Amino acid sequence: MSQTEIRVDTSGTAVVGKADMKLEVVTIPVSDVDRAKRFYIGLGWRLDADFGSRGVQLTPPGSGCSIQFGEGLIPAAPGSVQGLHLIVSDIDAARADLAASGVDASAVFHCAQGYGCRYPGHDGRVDGRAPDGGTYGSFVTFNDPDGNGWILQEVTTRFPGRVAGDTTYTSAGDLSQALRRAAAAHGEHEARTGEADANWPDWYAEYMVREQAGQELPL
Repeated sequence: MSQTEIRVDTSGTAVVGKADMKLEVVTIPVSDVDRAKRFYIGLGWRLDADFGSRGVQLTPPGSGCSIQFGEGLIPAAPGSVQGLHLIVSDIDAARADLAASGVDASAVFHCAQGYGCRYPGHDGRVDGRAPDGGTYGSFVTFNDPDGNGWILQEVTTRFPGRVAGDTTYTSAGDLSQALRRAAAAHGEHEARTGEADANWPDWYAEYMVREQAGQELPL
């Protein structure tokens, strides 16, 4: 019998244990280690370790999680891993980066209903960004040379409770986009109040913290 403590908070969400569990590495199956290495380095991913055919580790820009691949690391067919998500703050800019790297990426799309269309074999894709610009709703897909499938998903505001702890931005680009969104929202705030806000730094800070935590945004 497991001795892992299971607790339930007031929202009804199960909480397992007390220790943080941060996803560190995802292992993907490839048929040619050198080819896969060239592909991911070509995307601008950082090469963390290279043990030749025995194993390679790379990390996407701004990511806390890395990928590994090598000959015989996992008993899975090359190209069989699908639905790997890369979260971006600007889907159009991210797709442009892929295209500049020579990647055959899909056009930006959203789902006619729900979010399932982002996965292979599901229908309902509609060209263009989510019509309301909604967070989580805009996607781009691409494959590595073996066919392992990746999904870019634009996230600008997290669902409530999705992120806990300190507010962090993993890159200058993410911080810049957050500041732009805060600036636009603050302009609407000043328009509503009819006066300039001398305490705009505090307003920006509050907006950015709440946005990343998925909390109600200030008006």
